[in-house]
Amino acid sequence: MEYRDDTILKAFQIYAGLASKGELAKVDSAPYFEDETIRSLVDNYAKAVQCTLVHDADYLYLIPIAMDSPFHMSNDSIKKEYMTAKSINMDMYLMYLAIIVLFGCFYDSYETTEPLQFITMQHWLENMDLRMESLSRHDEATLRAKEGELNVNWLALLRKWTDMDSIKETAKKQDARTNSRLSFLNMTKDFLIEQHLLQDIGNQELELTDKAKTIYISYYMDREYNKGITDFMYNLDHHEDTKEGENHAVHQ
Repeated sequence: MEYRDDTILKAFQIYAGLASKGELAKVDSAPYFEDETIRSLVDNYAKAVQCTLVHDADYLYLIPIAMDSPFHMSNDSIKKEYMTAKSINMDMYLMYLAIIVLFGCFYDSYETTEPLQFITMQHWLENMDLRMESLSRHDEATLRAKEGELNVNWLALLRKWTDMDSIKETAKKQDARTNSRLSFLNMTKDFLIEQHLLQDIGNQELELTDKAKTIYISYYMDREYNKGITDFMYNLDHHEDTKEGENHAVHQ
């Protein structure tokens, strides 16, 4: 199929804007929504660099979908820009897990499409503790099996969270230098704010941005991309309830 020069140029201008900023206002990317040929070209440009495009009411977003995409943030860059000098890969993986739990707080364990209006830092912390407590109730063999299936080192993540000093949670100032669970979530919060995925609305309350909601609904709920990790995390409690029910029946 042959394309007119002006069509190719308009499509590339939109792609170039997305590549530069990661997002474009709809008013600046109108041809993408108005012309099917231009939209197809921009989609192909994005696919060529292993990205996908999603949009909300106001913006079009370029989202990397593979680790080797040139737009994917490397482990080293995340640690350097958002974490402490002593951070290791496991800190970063724990941050990813904290983000999964955060979305679960907003979306009622991935069963709804409309998020809560806001959650508190304390609510996020309590849910992280609950997830880790649920993990700890599983035997090592089960977690090892899931590690191979989902490519997640659950035991190491559990130890990392457990080793954090929860006694310091009442400290007046929590930052990345304080070895506590709340300070870790504050660091994760700052990362999400920098990525325009979260807003701090004051009084220790957080709300998702439209960008975050769009990515979650259009992209992350797809099992192909979340690799079943969310299913495992939020089936932990159900598994425990079933197990306890079976044990109760046996003893009757």
